[in-house]
Amino acid sequence: MSQQDEPILTIFEKSKPGRRAAVLPAAEVPEPPLEELIPAKLLREQPPGLPEIAEPEIVRHYNRLSRRNFDLDSGFYPLGSCTMKHNPRLNERVAALPGHARLHPAQEPRRAQGALELMWLLQQSLSEICGLPHVSLQPSAGSHGELAGLLLTRAYHADRGEQRTKVLAPDTSHGTNPASVTMAGYEVVKVATNERGGVEMDDLRAKLAENPGEVACLMLTNPNTLGVFDENIAEIAALIHETGGTLYYDGANLNAVMGQSRPGDMGFDIVHVNLHKSFSQPHGGGGPGAGPIAVSERIAPFLPRPQVVRREADNGHGPSYDLDFDRPQSIGRLRGFQGNFGVFVRSYAYILSLGADGLAEASETAVLNANYLKAKLAAGRAGERLPIAFDRHCMHEFVLSGKPMKDSLGLATLDLAKRLLDFGFHPPTVYFPLLVDEALMVEPTETETKESLDAFAGAIERILAEAEQDPEIARQAPYTTPVRRLDEVRATRRPVVRQSFGG
Repeated sequence: MSQQDEPILTIFEKSKPGRRAAVLPAAEVPEPPLEELIPAKLLREQPPGLPEIAEPEIVRHYNRLSRRNFDLDSGFYPLGSCTMKHNPRLNERVAALPGHARLHPAQEPRRAQGALELMWLLQQSLSEICGLPHVSLQPSAGSHGELAGLLLTRAYHADRGEQRTKVLAPDTSHGTNPASVTMAGYEVVKVATNERGGVEMDDLRAKLAENPGEVACLMLTNPNTLGVFDENIAEIAALIHETGGTLYYDGANLNAVMGQSRPGDMGFDIVHVNLHKSFSQPHGGGGPGAGPIAVSERIAPFLPRPQVVRREADNGHGPSYDLDFDRPQSIGRLRGFQGNFGVFVRSYAYILSLGADGLAEASETAVLNANYLKAKLAAGRAGERLPIAFDRHCMHEFVLSGKPMKDSLGLATLDLAKRLLDFGFHPPTVYFPLLVDEALMVEPTETETKESLDAFAGAIERILAEAEQDPEIARQAPYTTPVRRLDEVRATRRPVVRQSFGG
């Protein structure tokens, strides 16, 4: 039976009464009634309807699910702005060491010195990479880091007796930027993009003039989601600081500049770092991740508490590491415990294994791969059907416009993306950034070979040639995946988001 013919059932639908994966032996000590252990008001009236299934079927079920998904171990994954690069297996082995994997998060600091030292060293490394003196590891994702940065901005202005209400964000910004602004209680003010793909300086000046004393922050990605480095960053920083605002760096694209340039040197006050993108943490499907924030001196008093700190000893025994709760101006905790520790281990192992020179080379190669693939595509049919949106040297990614393809062949960007799956490639990001018609955002990363890039460009060429003869083939794609094209309108309007547990 092929994967397409195989029925898709949840683990609950496969449940049969009485089946077990294991049977526990009888207790050898007296078992007190549950009411003596748990308050009666917290007890369920009946047991939960958990699935009853044999162990072999559990293993097969989740193995089948894994094979239905596309993953980096299976093929090229050029998902723009997501940095789906290879994650070295060495880092997985280090994270799986018992001292790392089995350490309880509630352990007393004096009994978790190794873990705290690793976290402190990771903070120091990120501080150097970002060019800012202070780091908190608490945020659990890039979007969480964005919210943290905005809360820090609010605390900074409040400490100065100011109540600013607006945050500037370019029209190329990640969708999480305006969402985080709203969550933090600010109003979003959009800034236009110029013909070079950077911030439109006249519009920025106008927005600052229209909102005197109201702009709390400018959120910026550099390089941005068009894959270009903003040549006016020094002037942008000066304008924001002159008006009393903070400059926030969305670190989603940090993979393009590691070891080459530092956000702090550009004038940024707050940076979030996606460890799960740039620093070798498998990600996708909701996590796990980590979005540490690095900040300047003026923002440091408001960092989340507790902070991982190093205390120098005066008894000759060397330094110790602790959690510092004595931070009266702190915005408080952002999450329980200190973050996803396994992500910290992998990221620190990655930084140590590459070193400063290796990180710089990784960024150089990411930029080289992106520019090579951009040029390779431009030399073929894509040069006419999928032209580059902003035709200049890109950084780690680039954005194509599928509008000519749609106008001439009747083929939408989504159709091309679906057809790529039949060639064994995960599609690039589609329809983002929003200012590019029929956008296709490609990020090859530094870990792909020239052969992989050539094969991807070849697949694009074949799909476009095929569409010139019969565009309906791509319109009905994919054909080889476990699930064919879904009714995305129905999925949006009538999503199935709840599974009955029964019982």
